[in-house]
Amino acid sequence: MKTSRIAASALAMSALLPLTASAQDLSVTVTNLTHGIYFTPVLVAAHEDGTHLFQQGQAASASLQAMAEGGSLAGLVTDVINANGTYSENPAMGMLAPTASTTTTLNTDGTSNTYLSVVAMMLPTNDGFIGLDSIAIPTEAGTYTFLLNAYDAGTEANDELLNPGAGGAPGVAGIPGAPGGDTGTGGTGAAGADSNTMVHIHRGALGDTNATGGTSDLDSRIHRWLNPVAKVVLTVSNP
Repeated sequence: MKTSRIAASALAMSALLPLTASAQDLSVTVTNLTHGIYFTPVLVAAHEDGTHLFQQGQAASASLQAMAEGGSLAGLVTDVINANGTYSENPAMGMLAPTASTTTTLNTDGTSNTYLSVVAMMLPTNDGFIGLDSIAIPTEAGTYTFLLNAYDAGTEANDELLNPGAGGAPGVAGIPGAPGGDTGTGGTGAAGADSNTMVHIHRGALGDTNATGGTSDLDSRIHRWLNPVAKVVLTVSNP
């Protein structure tokens, strides 16, 4: 078992892994480590070096914004296809609940898709997502574990206010839904516009304990989290 932790720099972590190969069978398991946050459909992609679904410290693409604010994978899937990558979309067949896991497989035989990325929106958040950014796939057969932080896309204020349906559209304020049905109403807004408009480590949910008012529609006893928020277990089998 080889265990690594994704913290602030995915680039630094990739330097610690073995060099990549061009032909591999991959099994990828994603686990939700949070107490009360759900993940929207997960995207797992293998791609060439230089391809990124997101990059910390860089502005979010339109495709990333659509995923981070509303859970839509359409734009990112198109990006992967255009980059000649291979991918698995929505292996859980819906939301990934707290403590739940989902497993998918990829084959990179005969391709140069030797880097792995994983993303999914976190609900209920405004534009929070889990992310594994372009990690070099090890050449040595074995099992590798990565712990993922929560990222903020930097595209929407973290007001923590529900706006069912409409809030999922890029550029429209508010959280599109709460799969657990455990949020409040009547909040006045936990935060204004984000001063950091680049992709960055999410500072977490504030919440409150007022179900019919307060500053937030989130419950601080349920929806707060500390990093890491997800675990990715990568099993490499060389043909």
